[in-house]
Amino acid sequence: MALAQSVTDSFRVGGPLAQAVEEYRPREGQLQMAAAVADVMDAGGMLVVEAGTGVGKTYAYLVPALLSGLRVLLSTATKALQDQLFSRDIPHLRRVLGLSVRVALLKGRSSYLCLNRMESARQDWRMDERSSLIHLARIENWSHGTQTGDLAEVDALDESSPLLPLVTSTRENCLGARCPQASSCFVNRARREALGADVVVINHHLFFADLNVRESGVAELLPSVHAVIFDEAHQLNEIGVQFLGRQLSTGQLSNLVRDLEAVTLAHARGLAPWGALCATLQQSSDALLARFPESERLERMDWSATGARWPSLLQDVVVALGDADSALNLVAEMAPELQLLQARLAEMTQLVQLFLQPVPPDAVRWLELGRQLRMLQSPLDVSKAMQERVLPQGGGVGGNKSWVFTSATLGHDAQLSWMVDSCGLAGAKILRVPSPFNYAEQAALYVPKIFPKPGDAQHSYAVAELALQGAQVLGGRTLVLTTTLRAMRAIGDALMRSLQGRDDLEVLVQGSIPKRELLARFLQSGVQQRGTVLVASATFWEGIDMPGDALQLLLIDKLPFTPPDDPVQQARSKELESRGKSPFKALHLPQAAVVLRQGAGRLIRRESDRGILVVCDVRLNQMGYGRQLVAALPPMKRLIEVQDFADALEALTRPSTTVHPSPFPLC
Repeated sequence: MALAQSVTDSFRVGGPLAQAVEEYRPREGQLQMAAAVADVMDAGGMLVVEAGTGVGKTYAYLVPALLSGLRVLLSTATKALQDQLFSRDIPHLRRVLGLSVRVALLKGRSSYLCLNRMESARQDWRMDERSSLIHLARIENWSHGTQTGDLAEVDALDESSPLLPLVTSTRENCLGARCPQASSCFVNRARREALGADVVVINHHLFFADLNVRESGVAELLPSVHAVIFDEAHQLNEIGVQFLGRQLSTGQLSNLVRDLEAVTLAHARGLAPWGALCATLQQSSDALLARFPESERLERMDWSATGARWPSLLQDVVVALGDADSALNLVAEMAPELQLLQARLAEMTQLVQLFLQPVPPDAVRWLELGRQLRMLQSPLDVSKAMQERVLPQGGGVGGNKSWVFTSATLGHDAQLSWMVDSCGLAGAKILRVPSPFNYAEQAALYVPKIFPKPGDAQHSYAVAELALQGAQVLGGRTLVLTTTLRAMRAIGDALMRSLQGRDDLEVLVQGSIPKRELLARFLQSGVQQRGTVLVASATFWEGIDMPGDALQLLLIDKLPFTPPDDPVQQARSKELESRGKSPFKALHLPQAAVVLRQGAGRLIRRESDRGILVVCDVRLNQMGYGRQLVAALPPMKRLIEVQDFADALEALTRPSTTVHPSPFPLC
């Protein structure tokens, strides 16, 4: 009870939070959530909290976590949110609450500079491009002053940069204790600091990757913490499925061939027919992809439809790996790099043999075909892994801990069954805290009555036309979210053609420039007196904050149902049918509702924000399930006619008289 009182005192009028920020006002929902988190911190057990936008869920779990005195593990969906918690939110609360809590940030090894690989990067053949050499020089200069080695500190270095694999390590190529830079290793330093901290901030990818291979340091950390908090918990199942699964690609095999050739020529030249061994392994890899002529290649293919030749081709890979391993066995003691390569060959052999075995009953296996072939296998969900290896009732490493799972969207029913069932959280306490925003006054929903259906060839062009109509009235301030990359490109191209030769509006399309720069340009467009329309997909559906007048018109091209050819969804559907349940009602509809709410959540971020959400999908009006999806959205005013939409756009051009409140309670 002492913790509950301390938490209440922190949020009260005149308390430390109110004294630190002007215009601070306690929020009932934030207090309710903070009290629930404090209770589970005291008593143990599981708490699942859906906290609507504006509740201030981050501070609602951080305040009790920091005041509890317990050792706490915080896991987020993205590295960007990790950095925000570690660099902004937690330091601010430590100062305000007067706490001397030790905090550590822990990411996967691909986020940290590898000093040993940086030294050899200049000799890599992929460093021919001038831009890569410039970025490498920038990294080398930065490396002399960094304390963490976290590459997120390097300005203008995009997460997708081809340079990153050359200056970071993987589990396969890390030399470990034999590395000449082992004493200065940033990965080891981050793990040591995490083991000694009171609060450790990680991400979901790292959490599940560690469950799979126990290599990231979380396996050592988890038994020693008393409370675990998952923010953006709606992503847990899909991220977990990805990292608890296995995959084998022709790209992985080609990388192994390249490293086999380079390492053996450097340390065992002439001691075995390395060229012939590499050629045989590469040929066996090429044969896998050649099994599917380009005319027959589908983006995804059911494993059972791959044909009778498949096992023999995989067996050829096993033989080629075995021949290379036998040759390496004779020379491996000559250098640690050769020993590491031999271990990689053994792991790759085990992986290929896994795909030669029958598919386990609780898993799904499929192929993805493109420039390379990828074989994938994953569990249907993470419930079994969570119950057996993590949570207290399974007797795993979780022990008797406190568990908090929170997000703005976790389901479409009172039990939050979409999230609870998939993550194995039966028996958890459920709390739903609605958003404090007045959506009926701040936002409107428009679904055109007459519009091409999503499968119509003209659909993307109609979306672009509607976006252009709004952007011209608002002077930009428009975001288009698409469910596919193909639609994103089609809508972006159509807008660019329509705006060709004009300098009052510009179109930004995801992927054209780094994400951080894209967001910065969109947010600054009003200052620069040039309006912007941003067309995006995938990661822009969530975790993007565009408050104030930066965003006033949000278009979603169609309802975000999972593609029918998705192998994991197909397997989940069959499993539900075997239990007499409707896959549409139990899986597809709840999932679409959560994603739709996530996308719609980009529009209203503050109490002073105003905007229009347009869903360009007539099914929302015409199909029976449309009512359920509308009910899952915030209670916005409905715009029925074309003129209603035009009037609402015009109203947004008039200044709002709403006073901007302090952003502090939203944290």
